[in-house]
Amino acid sequence: MMHTIKGVSILICVFPFAKEQAKKRHIQRWSKQLLAIFRLRHRVLNAELLPKRGGYLIAANHISWIDIASIQSFLPCRFVAKSEVADWPVFGWMAEQIGTVFIRRESKRHGKEIANQLETLLPNEPICIFPEGTSTAGDRVLAFRPNLFESAAQTQVQTFPMTIRYLDKDNQYSDATAFIGEMTLIDSIIKMLRTKSITVELIFGPSPATELDRKALAQYCEEQVRSQIK
Repeated sequence: MMHTIKGVSILICVFPFAKEQAKKRHIQRWSKQLLAIFRLRHRVLNAELLPKRGGYLIAANHISWIDIASIQSFLPCRFVAKSEVADWPVFGWMAEQIGTVFIRRESKRHGKEIANQLETLLPNEPICIFPEGTSTAGDRVLAFRPNLFESAAQTQVQTFPMTIRYLDKDNQYSDATAFIGEMTLIDSIIKMLRTKSITVELIFGPSPATELDRKALAQYCEEQVRSQIK
């Protein structure tokens, strides 16, 4: 609770006056502290594949609400999230303040509007999408929907698949962070706090050719991510 209040205070008192790099430092520091609260260790593999500057797309599998903090603690970036997240008390507002783009997945028209918005943003900054459209327990990968890859295909920025894995103290698959089904946010938080040791791995794969269309990009990223799920 105190960490959430701290985050809200930063967003209200600091962000309106901060430059972009300072905002990113605050986001990264707050995210690292959140992972520490849950005793969640952090491991990033193949980070050297990512460009040092400019925009690119990251396409990841989705397991939990903590995915975003896990990524932000390594790479502060903009996210595309389902519109329901915007309605979450406090956390929805916080997500909006850090630049999250919300999409109504059931609306093709809105999806096209979001794709156009991403085409404007992508050349200048990294953006992360969760193209499965929902979360899983982390033991499988659902089909990657191609719609959100349209912006990368049009702007021809690089697209990097990223696998998210949560592991237990024996380095084996763990469902401790899975946020699925009828589970509430409070249920998820309690389950995570009761788990003594969790490691999150972010595994990047190489970008394919930039001239691929959205369907080919989605298929490539899906295959790369699925290959890392054991």
